[in-house]
Formats: sequence, structure tokens, C-alpha cells
Amino acid sequence: MQNTNDFPLSAVPADQRKSLWSMMSVLLGFTFFTSTMWAGGNLGTAFGFYELLGIILLGNLLLGSYAASLAYIAYKTGLNTVLLGRYSFGLQGSKLSDFVLGFTQIGWYAWGTATLAIVLVKLLELPQGWTTPLMVLFGFGFCISATIGYKALELLSKISVPLMLFFIGLCFYKGVIDVGGIGELIIKQPTESMSVAAAITIVFGTFVSGGTQATNWSRFAKTGRVAIFSTLAAFFIGNGLMVFVGAFGALVYQQSDIVDVLVSQGFMIAAVLMLFANIWTTQDNTIYNFAAAGCNLFRTEKRKLITVIGAALGTIMAIMGMYNMLIPFLILLGTFIPPIGAIIMTDFWVRYRGNMPSLSDVNLPQYNMMGLSAYVIGSTAAYLSPWISPLVGIIVASLSYSLFLYINSNKENVQQRA
Repeated sequence: MQNTNDFPLSAVPADQRKSLWSMMSVLLGFTFFTSTMWAGGNLGTAFGFYELLGIILLGNLLLGSYAASLAYIAYKTGLNTVLLGRYSFGLQGSKLSDFVLGFTQIGWYAWGTATLAIVLVKLLELPQGWTTPLMVLFGFGFCISATIGYKALELLSKISVPLMLFFIGLCFYKGVIDVGGIGELIIKQPTESMSVAAAITIVFGTFVSGGTQATNWSRFAKTGRVAIFSTLAAFFIGNGLMVFVGAFGALVYQQSDIVDVLVSQGFMIAAVLMLFANIWTTQDNTIYNFAAAGCNLFRTEKRKLITVIGAALGTIMAIMGMYNMLIPFLILLGTFIPPIGAIIMTDFWVRYRGNMPSLSDVNLPQYNMMGLSAYVIGSTAAYLSPWISPLVGIIVASLSYSLFLYINSNKENVQQRA
């Protein structure tokens, strides 16, 4: 029974760890997502070709490094982000991260559900009245594989990821021909304006919430190398590819979504298959993330029930219009999510020196005010920063928490001497 429940409140045991191919399949399926292409489309019209490549590489290198650092900690402890939050924020204080992370995943789930329904109605020229029923159908349908657990996510991703890579290659090949060659693509000039800081924030923000919670799968890694390599493959290479696909489509066809691009290229069947593969492999991972946060929030191992409840909430948000709120939502994620991961990493390396005790062996406080205070400081700095807010949030939160730990350590030493 426990094996099918994926250990929502405990560490993953050694005999349940997974290989590199298994981990990469699940994580790449997670990061191959339509919203990332839409974000890339906004960048594609605002920068020249080489500047665009630099932004994509830098933004995704930051994102990949952040996610890979958390992935290694998850491998070492066997714990996901919300369980690691108990060390950093306290037994009750960790509910803050549960709420923040859970809410963002529901937002993603709502957006993905709405996207598939709206795009499918447009592609198949169905009556507009079909949109809401399709949202309900997809909202609950996507969560089926998530209720089963890791094995179902892995199977779906091993089928979908190669299929999506083929469609992306087909799209690139036809696009380069249509634009007149690589040289014509390179000399295209931007038609919109955006600051580099805002662009990197969008790139980082596209999947920083997912990167923070990718520990739900990296904790299954057999080795530290598997955890790090699979996470970098997904969040540096995979997410970077999705941003570039969106930018490419915007430059050549004035369409950021590869589904629309494939339709304009005459590949209707490929477009429909890409739409389902792209959305489904992210949706089931997203609602799986919500269930992990929900189980910790309510201290329950009923992961399947929490998954269905999350799907219902996401479906309601989809019907209420989440489709039109993508860019503000990405900026929100880039501001308030990264400090959580930064404090967990600081806790692991600075406080515990890379040797975190198991949950059953450590006496944790109800509230870790040092971690909570550092989160507030880091989030505030990110919100007010005119520079790259996710990076500012990570640095300020980590430094603040390190300072609090240092002060507390000195205070304890003085008390022991007295």
C-alpha cells in the first residue's frame, strides 16, 4: 500500500530509488510545457537573436542550478521540499511553504486545463459552449495518472517526451525553410521592448515553482549524480528548449505556441498530439506537487484524495479565467518562491553541514522564526528589487538566514559558557 502512495510524509527508502533514464523522463515531461513557450514568445519579439540566446542560457542556467541544488538535498535526505520545510520553518511554520507552493501548483493546473480546452475548441472549430465542459473533463482526467503515482508519471513521460522531441524537430526544420534559412532568422529585428532583468525574471519564473518542488521526484534518485544530471537536463536544457521554441515561433510565425505553429505549417494531427502530450505530462506532475504540499499541510497520507481535491480547485480556477493571467502569475512566482528553496539549501549546508538528521530523530520547534524571518526579508527584497528579483530573493534570504544562524550559534555558546 505504501509503495503506491509514494511516501508523502516520509523519506523514500533505498529500494524504491530510480535510474537516470526514469528520472529524466519524468522531469523532462514536467518541463515541456506550453506556458514556457508563451513566455519565450514574449522574449522573441523583444530581443535580437544573439541577445535572446544569452538571456535564455543565463536564465535557465540559474534555474537549473537552483533546481539541481535542491535535487541533491532531496536525494541525500529522501525528502521533498515541503518535508524539508519542517527543518527550515518549523513543524507548524512549514505550512507557510505548503500554502505558497500548493497555491502556485493549483494556478499552473488551472492554466494548463484552460489552455487545452480553449485551444482544442479553436483547433477543431467546436462551439464555444464546449469550452467549460472540456475544462471539467480535462481537469479531472489529468489527475488520474497523478493519483496512481510515480510509476504512471514515468510511463506517460517515456511515451510523450520522445514524441514531443520529434514534433519540435519537425517544427524547427519547416520553420527554418519558411524563414529563408538560419541567416534570415539571425538578422530579424525586435519589434517590442523589454529590460534584460525583466526577461531573465520571466525565464527564471516560468518554472521556479516547479524547480522548487521537483524534489518530489529527485528524492527517488539512486545517486547524487542521477539527481543532479536529470534535474539539469530538465530545467537547463529542457526548459531552455521550450523558451527557445516559443521565441522561434514568435519570430517566424508570430505564434509562440508550437501547437499553433504546427497548424500553420500544415501539421494538424501533429499539433493535436503535441497539445495533449505537452499539457498532460505537466498537468499530472503539477497536481502531484499540489498533493505533496497538501499532505504535509493537513498531515495526512491520503495523497489520492488530496490530488482529486486539488484537481477540483484547479478546474474551478480554470473556469474563472486563469488563462488570461499568465505573465503576472510568472512574475509572482519569480518573487515569492525562490526564497523558500534558498532557505532550505542554507539550512542543509550551513546549519547541518550536509548531514541532516532524519525527521524521526530530530526535535523540531513548532516555528523556526529564523527561517520564517529570512523568508519575509528575502521575499520583500525580491518584490522591491528593480533588478533580477528571483536572484535577489535567493541571495538575500540565504544571507539573512546564515546571519541568524550565526547569531544564534554565538548566543548558545555564551549561554553554555555561563
